[in-house]
Amino acid sequence: MCSPEEAALLRLEEVFSATLARINSLVFQPLLEAGPEASDPWGRECLQLLQQLHSSSQQLWDVTEESLHSLQERLRRPEAVGLESLLLLQSADRILQVHLEYIESYTCCVAVQAFQKAVKRRSEYWRGQRKALRQVLSGLSSEGSVGTALLQALRQPLAHHVQQYVLLLLSLGDTVGEDVLCTPARRLLQDSQDVPVTVTPLRAERVLLFDDALVLLQGHNIHTFDLKLVWVEPGQDRCTFHLLTPEEGFSFCSKDPQGLVVWQWKVTQAVCQALRGKKDFPVLGAGLEPSEPPTCRCGAYTFRAEGRFCQATYEGEWYWGRPHGKGTLKWPDGRNHVGDFCQGLEHGFGIRLVPQASEDKFDCYKCHWWEGSMCGYGICEYSTSEVYKGYFQEGLRHGFGVLESAPQAPRPLRYTGHWERGQRSGYGVEEDSDRGERYIGMWQADQRHGPGVMVTQAGVCYQGTFQADKMVGPGILLSDDDSLYEGTFTRDLTLVGKGKVTFPNGFTLEGSFGSVSGRGLHTQGVLDTAALPPDPSSTCKRQLGQGVFPVESRWQGVYGAFRDFVRAGCPGDLREALLGFHVQSSRELRKSQEYLCCERTCPEDQAGRMEDLLEELLQHREPEALQQCLRKALSNSLHPLGKLLRTLMLTFQATYAGIGANKHLQGLAQEEVKQHAQELWAAYRGLLQVALQRKGQAPEEDEDAETRDLRVHSLVLPLVLPSFYSELFTLYLLLHEREDSLYSQGITHLSLFPDARLLEFLDVQKHLWPLKDLTLTTNQRYSLVRDKCFLSATECLQKMITTVDPREKLEVLERTYGEIEATVSRVLGREHKLPMDDLLPLLIYVVSRAQIQHLGAEIHLIRDMMDPLHTGGLYDFLLTALESCYEHIQKEDMRLHRLPSRWSSREPW
Repeated sequence: MCSPEEAALLRLEEVFSATLARINSLVFQPLLEAGPEASDPWGRECLQLLQQLHSSSQQLWDVTEESLHSLQERLRRPEAVGLESLLLLQSADRILQVHLEYIESYTCCVAVQAFQKAVKRRSEYWRGQRKALRQVLSGLSSEGSVGTALLQALRQPLAHHVQQYVLLLLSLGDTVGEDVLCTPARRLLQDSQDVPVTVTPLRAERVLLFDDALVLLQGHNIHTFDLKLVWVEPGQDRCTFHLLTPEEGFSFCSKDPQGLVVWQWKVTQAVCQALRGKKDFPVLGAGLEPSEPPTCRCGAYTFRAEGRFCQATYEGEWYWGRPHGKGTLKWPDGRNHVGDFCQGLEHGFGIRLVPQASEDKFDCYKCHWWEGSMCGYGICEYSTSEVYKGYFQEGLRHGFGVLESAPQAPRPLRYTGHWERGQRSGYGVEEDSDRGERYIGMWQADQRHGPGVMVTQAGVCYQGTFQADKMVGPGILLSDDDSLYEGTFTRDLTLVGKGKVTFPNGFTLEGSFGSVSGRGLHTQGVLDTAALPPDPSSTCKRQLGQGVFPVESRWQGVYGAFRDFVRAGCPGDLREALLGFHVQSSRELRKSQEYLCCERTCPEDQAGRMEDLLEELLQHREPEALQQCLRKALSNSLHPLGKLLRTLMLTFQATYAGIGANKHLQGLAQEEVKQHAQELWAAYRGLLQVALQRKGQAPEEDEDAETRDLRVHSLVLPLVLPSFYSELFTLYLLLHEREDSLYSQGITHLSLFPDARLLEFLDVQKHLWPLKDLTLTTNQRYSLVRDKCFLSATECLQKMITTVDPREKLEVLERTYGEIEATVSRVLGREHKLPMDDLLPLLIYVVSRAQIQHLGAEIHLIRDMMDPLHTGGLYDFLLTALESCYEHIQKEDMRLHRLPSRWSSREPW
């Protein structure tokens, strides 16, 4: 049976619906029929506002009719149609929105005096309608203007209707509890009217415990709590116990201790039964001791309180009223978060999708979180097709990171470097593919600021100072032909102001420079042609960046994360957050929320793996075993050392590959490789100290600088150099291109000599010639034989280019020297040690026959990267001899010597 309040609501809706129908015919139709004049823009604006108000009135009428229909159905079939089916209760938000839209439209019309202006156009008609308007309104004065009457006609019925709504709904609320809460499937277990109890701080007037929910009645408000997400905590005394829910906590108090025991026992058992899905309920005091509900549970809950989780639905694991463990958060606006939670906040690895305005476009954050914000390593794929891989702090990019735009972006950019509070700050490298430029240097507040080096695709280099993204003060400009400009110039590297140009031939031009549109560069100054030509080797080997960016401070963001991991004791749960993780590209994550996942190494066993890795370090501490252990670790992308190496490789490629392959950056790159090797050794030492600490053993003593350098060169550098070799050797090739070109010309000329003629040309003593090694037919002459003498030494030297390790290259050189001596000893029939005077021409012969390309680049790389332990030893002596050969072959007499005719009959042999 329906309540009197419901019948009153039905009458209220009938009256309001009829009133809205009369207002439509009496007010809106005449108002809209009188359109404004074509030359009256204000009139057109008023008409648009009135049309919008009419549309809002129609929506209000429609929703009132729907509400009326739901009430009529309820009155006709009260047993079949529940109270909760009423539109007023089922779609309260929708009804509220329709009322607000009407009020907003009405207010806009009042603000521009739309009713008064509309009345003026048909004043006689509206004066005749005053009586009809008085029938709609109560208290309308006969002396008021028609405009005022219209204002009241469109406001008063709605205001009266809302006031009646409030009164009737409050009265209806008194009956909602019994009607809505009591359902056939639900069982009432306890009522505070039977066993009194007080609830604080909510001060509930009545407490109902059902088999699936706890209900607190507080005036016209009903608070319902799902028992699956209710935790019971005994109080410190016998007069209180506490309940914890996802958003509220309250206490049950009673002056009767026995009554409180009943409530606590029944609530506890009801929670247990709800979690088990059973309906049977034990009798108090019967059977075994009451079971305690688990503190860790799974469930779903929609948050209602204001805050970050407002209206979000969490489904997953809980602990004492807080999301804790693995779970999923979903917001009504489409945001999703899947991952780990701790004490109610995102904490650990998580993936968040944030929808954008564009259809089916998402920002996808695959990150580590700390107490509700992104903190640690993460990969973020944005709807703009930008991708960021790096570190966060308090939700902002902070530390080392790489931001890359899509290749098809209007201005493709890639930044590799350091961030601070969401902005590029510190040392970083940015490549602008559109302009063909790469900036290497310092940043501040997302702008180039401080010393920097600019490299262009055309081979031009600039070094100077930047301030707020602009070049300031003098700088150095190096062109591809080794011309040097010292002075000031513009952002696009146009010379301007005072400066000095030094040309490759030694000429200098000093004065003022400028450019005129369409006329190119012009200057006023002094051209000095009397200067001596500079040394070509020193001209082309000018290096930029060295001393400007201290090598030990360039990539502190990369080293620092590893140091933090070691200082924390290498915990498995922080391994990914501090060292990063590698995943395959998964741009599908932005296409649909169904793909809310991340294929990465399973983190559950990270702690166990870390124990195994540290144990392995302890078992391989001898030099030979250690190098094998380090080789294995560095080649493993999941090992902390392997992860660190791969990040350093990324920074190296971002700096020196592609546009950055410029000979003037070779020194910068070479010292960086050595620093990386040193940092990797320090990283190994840090891991070893943690391993010793976990075993309760004494830590190793600190190394002095000399011991450390020897270990780095002998153990680490040979292992890491292959990872940087491609980019590094390219820089050596470019730096020594001119000498290698002269060397190549010399080799080409010497290759035309037959063996005997070449030995003679090189002044090799004839008793050292291995001619008896040659097996000749009757038609052959020594003068026609090529590439046969010292063949074993030649083939040995050619193996130098098959390895990247400087030590192995030196070992090849040592074996080559041994092969030369072995051949000479065989020719002489006795063991013979070659003096330098005899060794050099023979070595030149072997080098010319080996025809190693880019020998200058090879020699200089070996010299720069060789173990300092070999300085002054045999390897140093042999490398010096090879350098002498290289320099001799470049000489003009080697390249331009006129060779004898191969077919001359006057050959001495």
